[in-house]
Amino acid sequence: MDKSVLAMIALVAVPLTLVVYIVLVEWAVRRFSTRTASKLRPMLWILPAVTLLFVFLVYPALSTVWISLLDRGGGFIGAGNYLDFFTRSDTLVALRNNIIWVVLLPLFTVGVGLFIAVLVDRVRYESLVKSVIFLPMAISFVAASVIWSLVYNFDPRIGVLNATVTAAGGEPIPWLINSPWNTVMLIVVGAWMLTGFAMVILSAGLKGISTELLEAARVDGASELQVFRKVIFPLLLPTIAVVATTIVIFGLKTFDVVYTMTGGNFETEVIANRMYAELFRFREPGRASATAVILFIAIIPIMIINIRRFREQEAMR
Repeated sequence: MDKSVLAMIALVAVPLTLVVYIVLVEWAVRRFSTRTASKLRPMLWILPAVTLLFVFLVYPALSTVWISLLDRGGGFIGAGNYLDFFTRSDTLVALRNNIIWVVLLPLFTVGVGLFIAVLVDRVRYESLVKSVIFLPMAISFVAASVIWSLVYNFDPRIGVLNATVTAAGGEPIPWLINSPWNTVMLIVVGAWMLTGFAMVILSAGLKGISTELLEAARVDGASELQVFRKVIFPLLLPTIAVVATTIVIFGLKTFDVVYTMTGGNFETEVIANRMYAELFRFREPGRASATAVILFIAIIPIMIINIRRFREQEAMR
């Protein structure tokens, strides 16, 4: 059967199944007393969601952990794949690159986003400037990678950077070949994509700072730099922390930019790219699963920090 037909059937069948389930649940619940029905109804209503959560999230996660303990032939090797990850040179390069991503991506993104948010705050064309800066978020990371591949192209007739270098009398530079600077070039692409996100969130935080507080600081003789350093920045710290931790997660999970621009070659590989290579290139599901588990464990603490800070901010409102 044609895939488009199967897709159409799925689009119709899934909602129809849910409607039938709800009708049957309501019909069955009405057969019980009001007290029993009030207890059964919530459980039966959330049952489909819990089932889908188990089938598509819990079971695959547990299966991944189990596969990570097996070798290529399906034999149990315990923590062998994990030890292999932390002892092989190629995975250590991927780990090093991910650390560079985690450090530089939030630094670039939050720094530039905060700078722009402060500059455009309360100016006439604020909305227009924000729209232009946020525009890269409207395209995918793959599309952005294709655009920047042209920017970094070695041929001066194509690459904007090398056209500038040669126009100044220099020689073309292989931006995506020399390690570890090629990783920094890839991080610039990620920062270009995410700066708009950081700017919008930080700008919203700026709007929440009382203008009376800022004016009081200026009346007391504080310069604009002192107002920013002693008033704005401390009040923005919780928002900056949330944005930074969110971007750290992007840095840990990064895959599209590396895969599209270098394919992980020239020592630009990251953990997610390594996981893909282990599974589809080297046919090592155990190693790939171990890499996925390590990546998941690395993300968990950051997610917890983000959730806690979000709850703290909600409690303060």
